[in-house]
Parts: sequence; structure tokens; C-alpha cells
Amino acid sequence: MDLSFLSSIFLSILNGLPLTLNLWVLSLIGGGCLALLLNLLRRSRVGNAIAGTYVFLFRGTPLLVQIFMIYYGLASFGFIRQSVLWPFLREPYWCGLLALILNDAAYTSEILRGGLRAVPNGAVEAGRVAGMSGFTILRRITLPIAIRQALPAYSNEVISMLKATALVSTITLMDMTGIARAAISETWRAVEILLCAAVIYLAISMLVTRLGIWAERRLSPWQFGRTTP
Repeated sequence: MDLSFLSSIFLSILNGLPLTLNLWVLSLIGGGCLALLLNLLRRSRVGNAIAGTYVFLFRGTPLLVQIFMIYYGLASFGFIRQSVLWPFLREPYWCGLLALILNDAAYTSEILRGGLRAVPNGAVEAGRVAGMSGFTILRRITLPIAIRQALPAYSNEVISMLKATALVSTITLMDMTGIARAAISETWRAVEILLCAAVIYLAISMLVTRLGIWAERRLSPWQFGRTTP
């Protein structure tokens, strides 16, 4: 194995790390906000139907198909090409980011929904008795408990979205996977190149896993306490 080649290709792939992190963080932020909105919609019958249909569509279809539909499909509609959104939707970056946000929102909304269902009714009733408004109850009681309950599952979703960013390389974005694919087409040394990319993704995933465990310990310290024999 050529160590000089590995070191050079490793540094080359790292050039795509800022774009990967950019897409990853922004998709999580956007998906989280949209997921919260979807759960708020579920309070009404019509909103619940809309949110349920959205989740069914984006969880039931591959992310790669969604990326292609946004990047290639939207351009086939004349009214979109003539709208104010076209300067953004014709760019692969915005199309990839939009697809990641919409996909993440579907999964995160279900994770948050499970966390919301785990909130004890007694805690909400106690907030009402204390004179809290609906928004205050949501901010100080419902969301903190729901996030604590949903954190283990959400940690997995965060890692899944990191790996999902690799799919944007299919629409010409030069993230880490895009650089790796270009290097493979030039050198035909797929094993070494993909190994370097895998090591970087694995390192980030391990860091996220450790941060998730740390957050769980901070939010639920009683679950990690030692029990006396």
C-alpha cells in the first residue's frame, strides 16, 4: 500500500469536509425546525393528515430519488423556471440542501413525535395549574422532556444524515464523496481512496456518538448512576 498516495488523497478528500459539514449542519437545523412545525400541525385533524402524508412520502421514497426529483424534476416546470426561486433551484447546492432538509424533517418529526407522546400528562396539567400559558408549557415542560426521551433515536438520525450527505455528489457537488469519486475516475485506485473517505466519516460518527452519550448523561444522570449491589 502506497502511504504517500494515501496521505495525499486523504488531504485532498479533506478539502470537501467544509461542504459536507455545511450541508450536514444546515440540514439538521432546517429539518429540526420543519419537524417541530409538522408536530404542531398534528394538533388539528387537517394538519395531522397533511403531516402524515408528508412523512409517508419522504420516509417511503429513497433520498437519492428525492434529490433527483428536486434537481432534475423541478427544472421541467416552466412556472418554476420563471419564478423568483429559480436562481436558487438551478444550483445543485440549494437543491441538495433542500432535499436533505425535507428528508430529515420526515424522520425527525417521527422521533420528536415519539418523545412528545412520552411526556406525562401530569406534568402538563401541573403547568396549567401553575398558570403557565400554552407556549410556556411547550417551552419549559413539553419540549425538554420530549427531547430527553428522543435523544437516543435522534443521535442515530444525526449520524444517518452525515452519511446521507454523500448522495449530493451525484448532482456534481464536490463534497468528500464527490472528491473521492473524481479521484477514482482519474486513478482507478478505488480501495485506497474509499478507505480514506470511510475513515473520515467514521471519525466524525464516533465523535457524534460520544457527544450523544455525553448529552444523555447530562440530561438523564439518574439512568447512568451506579447501583449498589
